[in-house]
Amino acid sequence: MRSAQRLPLIDLLKVVASQLIVLHHLARYGPMADHVAPLMPQVVDWLADPARMVVQVFLVVGGYLAALSLAPDGRVCTLAEARSRVFERYLRLALPLALALLLAIVAAAVARHWMEHPSVPLSPSPMQFVAHLLLLQDVIGEEALSAGIWYVAIDLQLYAALVIWLALMASLLKNSEKIRGVLPWGVVLAVTWSAWCVNRDSTWDAFAPYFFAAYGLGVLAAWARANPAALVAFALALLSVMASLWLEWRGRLALASALAVLLWFAHEIRERLQVSPFSSRPSGLDALRYLARISYATFLVHFPVCLVVNAAFTAFVPPQAWLQAAGVLLAWGGSIAAGALFHHFAEAPLMRLITRCKAAGWSVGRQQQGAVSG
Repeated sequence: MRSAQRLPLIDLLKVVASQLIVLHHLARYGPMADHVAPLMPQVVDWLADPARMVVQVFLVVGGYLAALSLAPDGRVCTLAEARSRVFERYLRLALPLALALLLAIVAAAVARHWMEHPSVPLSPSPMQFVAHLLLLQDVIGEEALSAGIWYVAIDLQLYAALVIWLALMASLLKNSEKIRGVLPWGVVLAVTWSAWCVNRDSTWDAFAPYFFAAYGLGVLAAWARANPAALVAFALALLSVMASLWLEWRGRLALASALAVLLWFAHEIRERLQVSPFSSRPSGLDALRYLARISYATFLVHFPVCLVVNAAFTAFVPPQAWLQAAGVLLAWGGSIAAGALFHHFAEAPLMRLITRCKAAGWSVGRQQQGAVSG
């Protein structure tokens, strides 16, 4: 479903989310934001806290794209395929992450020479680094080496849960129409369980069930595009989430619900108006596509960039608000530039290597590549 993945709305959501995460971490970590706060206190306060809800974009869009990649129109993987799909997903997430972690360790070492601040990670132990490579750092309680990487582990857990559900249905129900009818209802149950129970307890936030509601709504929004049973399931899942918000309001789930409806509605409008893909895309959309393509790379490397710029401006620049604001802009622009370089020279070559290895026969079954949602 490459065309669906390249819809401008998907690209726009990914770009806005990734850039807000960079600004959120700039506002939350490092002394530059403290110096800039008097200039625009409300903006800095919003970026430091409410802006983190933008993670819901990653969750909903991640579920949407995973559903289109794994089970478009009810075609599901077998048990034999499930293991290779999850392993490939792990490689696509973890290999670039490993390189980004090395950059974060070097950046933290540089920053420690120039400033003392709680945002600067300590030198990692071997166990801590291995836990990060296995995406288990939050599960076993290891301190994070970089900001935001908890989401990479959650993305893998959610993807694996969806793959396992698809594989179980494929093994238990041989009839494709039965599979199409049953698949959405397991997701509805997961969404309901998460919204009513798990998502209300923050001690679960290192595990996938805490995020099932948002991710599952994205999955159902994708399946509802062409499956009447899934459309009914999507509507009931939305009603369940809304009812859970009456029990306990959570702005993040309200945002996730709105995003899922937006994705479904955008597809419906496109289909009803029979909007065809652009034969020659405007340059603005090309730029949007490019920023979306490098969004995961930007997500991975922005913290080392922000850390070094914070340290340099602490050590060598007077603590005047306007000068420190220039540092914030430098860190933001530097994060985008570093993300582009990391994508071209690290992430993209690694993705090509994985694709070649898959073509050589290590991965079982045919599959379509889904976009990394970080």
